Amino acid sequence: MIKTPHQPGAAYDGSFVPSVQGLRAIAALSVLMDHFYDMPKGGMYDIPDPGFLPPLWPWLQSVINVGGHGVELFFMISGFLIPASLVRHGSLSRFFFDRVLRIMPVFVVLHLALFAIGPIVAYKFFRGIDLSSYLAIFAANLFFVQDALGLPIAQQNAWTLTYEWAFYIWFALTFSVWRTGGRLLAAPLILLGIACLMHWPITAFFCIGMLFSATGFRISIPGRLGLLAGLVCGAALYASLVLFHPFVGLIPGFLLFGMVLAPESGLGKALSLPALQYVGKISYSLYLVHPFVLFPLQVIGLKLVAAGVDRWLLWTAFIGLGLVMSLVASAISYELIEVRLRRLLDGAIRGMFSRPQIEQSV
Repeated sequence: MIKTPHQPGAAYDGSFVPSVQGLRAIAALSVLMDHFYDMPKGGMYDIPDPGFLPPLWPWLQSVINVGGHGVELFFMISGFLIPASLVRHGSLSRFFFDRVLRIMPVFVVLHLALFAIGPIVAYKFFRGIDLSSYLAIFAANLFFVQDALGLPIAQQNAWTLTYEWAFYIWFALTFSVWRTGGRLLAAPLILLGIACLMHWPITAFFCIGMLFSATGFRISIPGRLGLLAGLVCGAALYASLVLFHPFVGLIPGFLLFGMVLAPESGLGKALSLPALQYVGKISYSLYLVHPFVLFPLQVIGLKLVAAGVDRWLLWTAFIGLGLVMSLVASAISYELIEVRLRRLLDGAIRGMFSRPQIEQSV
């Protein structure tokens, strides 16, 4: 059954949607699952059973290997939330200030840690790097232009933040120009957005979120049937992204997100479970932090497999320890950086631009 829980055509008002929080958890755990499969290979892809990855059934490899497409779920979520966030903030400056505070603290802390420790442990591109290259890669990654400059990506998952920032800037400018100058002035920006969709097809998943943000359209299928329908659409989405063009994945992605947003749907209720709510809350930290946690486990696993330790034992330990340690590290990152450091930065920076007036004592 298809429902519109608000008035027909009503835009999303920015209120908290538990099922979206749960979908964040699924997206982050999906990427984590992919790295449980990829990192044990130790960068070796041209030989069977590389590193300490045990021999797996081909169908299981295929299932695990699609996990990296959790980023498309994040893009749908951003497309849904950002329009309402821009309207709520009421100005571009406040909107971007909040975006910087949301995105940058965790990223910058990890960025500085990586460039401090990376040369010491000879991590990837740091091996034999000269000072000029070091500084160029440092600056390019800090401002998310490494792809444009043809430089290595530093943080393993941060490449998606380039797409996120591009979407924030494009949508904010397009929305503002449309409001002040009308469709004609906004047309070049809209055409630019379409050109980006053609060149980078995965960015089309932002459009699914934008569509649902602009309307009250939802797809409510209650009970177990709704949960099953959601799982089928999720599987079809991931399969489409692997087997076909990303645009094919827009169809199951649209159906999936419509069910996620319907509060009475079986899928929406399943995503609102407390455990998924907590993982969704820390999902940004989990997404960025877990490669740092898994890297030392990867190094240890590669050394132990060379010493003859059983692959199945190493891979099982890698997954178990990696999951627990990633969740713990992400919870700590959330509390210390996303909450406390962000609060300190918010108060300090806002205070620089809006100092309270001191009343003169009589």
